[in-house]
Amino acid sequence: MESLGFLMQGFGIALQPENLMFAVLGAFLGTLIGALPGLGPANGVAILIPLAFTLGLSPETSLILLTSVYAGAMYGGRISSILLNIPGDEPAMMTCLDGYPMAQKGKAAEAMAISAIASFIGSLIATIGLIVMAPWLASFALTFGPAEYFALFVLAFATLGGITGKNPVKTLMAAAIGLMIATVGIDGSTGTQRYTFDVLELFEGIDFIIAIVGLFAISELLFFIEQHAGEGKPMIAMNKMTLKLKDIVAILPTSFRGGVLGFISGVLPGAGASLGSFISYTLEKKILGKKGNFGEGDPRGVAAPEAGNNGAASGALVPMLTLGVPGSGTTAVLLAMLISLNITPGPLMFTQHGDIVWGVIAALLIGNVILLLMNIPMVGIFVKLLSVPPKYLLPVVTMVAFVGIYSISHSTFDLYFMVAFGVAGYFLRKLDIPLVPVILGMLLGPEMEKNLRHAMQLSDGDWTILIGSPLAVTLWCIAIAGLLLPVIVGPILRRRMSAAKAATDA
Repeated sequence: MESLGFLMQGFGIALQPENLMFAVLGAFLGTLIGALPGLGPANGVAILIPLAFTLGLSPETSLILLTSVYAGAMYGGRISSILLNIPGDEPAMMTCLDGYPMAQKGKAAEAMAISAIASFIGSLIATIGLIVMAPWLASFALTFGPAEYFALFVLAFATLGGITGKNPVKTLMAAAIGLMIATVGIDGSTGTQRYTFDVLELFEGIDFIIAIVGLFAISELLFFIEQHAGEGKPMIAMNKMTLKLKDIVAILPTSFRGGVLGFISGVLPGAGASLGSFISYTLEKKILGKKGNFGEGDPRGVAAPEAGNNGAASGALVPMLTLGVPGSGTTAVLLAMLISLNITPGPLMFTQHGDIVWGVIAALLIGNVILLLMNIPMVGIFVKLLSVPPKYLLPVVTMVAFVGIYSISHSTFDLYFMVAFGVAGYFLRKLDIPLVPVILGMLLGPEMEKNLRHAMQLSDGDWTILIGSPLAVTLWCIAIAGLLLPVIVGPILRRRMSAAKAATDA
């Protein structure tokens, strides 16, 4: 009941005219960004972080804008999957399996509507789960000491690759790069300069907002120039929608199951939306058996992965808000935004910044309604964006990134640094080295170091304090499992996903 009272206060914040306006804007922009193949929610949020600083938004409004972009991008990823057979991002890959065949049969509009409804149900279930679970987990996290927090950060890095991670070694290498970057600046404990090379701008360390915009936004621009320099792609035309009430009722059980599975996947660090969409689709296929024609345009084959990946997206906010450990790449970017606003995510956030937490949760509920109402009647607008040549979109994105970063510090040095990170991110992606672990290393590195030092001081240098409690031992065991699972299960899971996609393409 206490959570409901806080949620009502959150609605009071989310329904303020300014916040509501930015929720609508974020949902619209997020859907547009999600519709562009390859961009995805992490890049979309990273691109729009500078906009929040440029407009001088309050912390509540900034987070409402960016979480709306996040939710909108998860909705938008289905558009190119259904019409082009090209996933807007990795979680939307499973939507291609039945979404594109439906479009080929002249049911593109129905596939769009079904995916929007399933996305709404999955996200709604996960947001309710967030309301119920987050306060309990935050209270439990108050029992953590420095040794437990250090083990938790190790767990975060160990599960970075996720079960679908391509190369755990490259993932850990990227995390090491992030941790090294995090050491740049003046040591807060000793006052010693570390890797500053007497450059004044480096004394305070490297601003992770600059790194995020460079690594995600600028590197993505470089990839767009390289891979999408053409004049757009041909797509299947939209038909007039003939969706009936019985068609909606038929996908409801699928959507509910997918939402629950997606939420569980999102809460688990490193699992993410890709796993949520895969297990939702796979389970539904097994439940229906011969009753379904999966891979040939079954509406339930569209509903299951969409409910799963949107449920996972909201579920990933649980560990970020309660433990300060992001559950996905996009929540890592949101974590950076929180830290830049001098808000420390974790168990104390619910007491120290409860208005922000519950305002964002309420905005998620409102945003889902907005997205549902927006995505069905306005889907034609989002579809037309896919035919717009990137050469018209790139200058706008570039301008937002540069103006936003300059507005934060009014330093040309930061602009050069952002471009440098963008070029570095481009080459890292060329080498198949993921960027999210770099960011996570920068974000969690300082807190990880602080907790390690604190634990060593409490024990007079006895390292066994790191495994001195049952909770710490449990976290270490989960971390070891997180390192081994991608090596054992990952290749099998990826082969099945690739086989399913190849079968549909054929």
